[in-house]
Amino acid sequence: MDTREILQVVDVVSNEKGVPKEVIFEAIEAALAVASRKVHGEALDVRVSIDRLTGEYDTLRRWTVVEDDAEEIETEQQVTVSAAQAEHPGLAPGDVIEELLPSVAFGRIASQMAKQVIVQKVREAEREQIVEAYTPRIGNMLIGQVKRLDRGNLIVDLGGNVEALLTREEMIARENIRISDRVCALLIDARIEQRGPQLFLSRRVPKLMMELFRREVPEVADGVVEVVGCSRDPGVRAKIAVRSYDPRIDPIGACVGMHGTRVQSVSNDLAGERVDIVLYDANPAQFVLNALSPAKVVSITMDEESHTMDVAVAEDQLPIAIGRGGQNVRLASELTGWDLNIMTEEQAALKQEAETGVLRQLFIDKLDLDENVADILVQEGFTSVEEVAFVPAAELLAIQEFDEDIVQELRSRAQNVLLTQEISREEHLGNAEPAADLLEVEGMTRRLAYQLASHGIITREDLADQAVIDLLDIEGIDETLAGQLIMAARAAWFADGAQA
Repeated sequence: MDTREILQVVDVVSNEKGVPKEVIFEAIEAALAVASRKVHGEALDVRVSIDRLTGEYDTLRRWTVVEDDAEEIETEQQVTVSAAQAEHPGLAPGDVIEELLPSVAFGRIASQMAKQVIVQKVREAEREQIVEAYTPRIGNMLIGQVKRLDRGNLIVDLGGNVEALLTREEMIARENIRISDRVCALLIDARIEQRGPQLFLSRRVPKLMMELFRREVPEVADGVVEVVGCSRDPGVRAKIAVRSYDPRIDPIGACVGMHGTRVQSVSNDLAGERVDIVLYDANPAQFVLNALSPAKVVSITMDEESHTMDVAVAEDQLPIAIGRGGQNVRLASELTGWDLNIMTEEQAALKQEAETGVLRQLFIDKLDLDENVADILVQEGFTSVEEVAFVPAAELLAIQEFDEDIVQELRSRAQNVLLTQEISREEHLGNAEPAADLLEVEGMTRRLAYQLASHGIITREDLADQAVIDLLDIEGIDETLAGQLIMAARAAWFADGAQA
């Protein structure tokens, strides 16, 4: 094969496979280098350089310059810096010396090697192009035809000689998909793999349903109606939240469609998954009410600090609100982002009474109040001494039963209690010194360390020996923080065990 034929091969393969010419040139250079080593010696470091314009090529033997005191020197590929500088002054370790070798003819053996390398390079280039083309589409819905089954997984043909993998774990349970069926799925990953498909699909993620509604509902595609969120029990039931930016358009009606055709089309695409369409509301309580439909809610108590809601329903509505296996409340919780505690009216009343009793007793004990005044504070929504001490006086004066003297006395008592607590805390903190290893525990602050030390927890080991309940009496530590600190202190135990 002469130099013109090399250029022809590059042009033909590049045009047929859609691979850059540089990739083909590099493949031929690699094949010629292999053929040259077979002639001149397998241990040599050989590089072949093809002129991209004429097709002529040179074969170069290479040596890498190394330090004089290098432990092992491969004489066929390396040369010491002193020996190299004798002929090429100015060279340093890491530099490369090249010397021309007689080029081998691009004959049968070299052609066969070049073919193998070209095929491999072309395949690698094609796979890189696929990943590069589909990476921006991660999170988008794709539609393809099932090409074959592979150990329970599906190979999906997306067209253009592109295949994607839908694993058994990402399929809907008990879904009957056969070869040649068309399926829609969400692209969740695109990465370079040595073999097999490089695109990975899922039919279980909530966003797939949102994308299906975007396809089926023109108002969603146009942005007039928005699918705010979605929660799914794949193949069984789902809830989506929708809202409209045009007051003339009913978002639920738009998604349901005439005679339910739009929502039914989405359901059919997802193995008959039943869809509840919920009206989104910026008010979290109202949003939860909508999400728990068809259950009828009697009352909701929000706790923004823990991001939970206690939802009270009538006795006969309890099974509806919870759903089979807790499905309804779980999907509503995922959709709204709130932890929902479903209970009967009686249970809610008992819990409210218990919490009210605790708060009443807190105000009686801390502020030395009678039950009537403590009850008023609880009924007005006060939950701590700090609120009584620092809430604007006008808010307390707005309470019908309070006059200016009572308000002044309440604030004075509350502020005195807080001052006494702070003085006591400072005294405790000043008497105990935490160990250095306690201060190094992940998540520990200096103030927390001194608080722990004041309760006899001086070292990391002392903290590791505690249970969560042991720390809950310490001010500023809740159940979550207590668990995190204890596990961080115990991390050393696990590290020691791993080393052993």
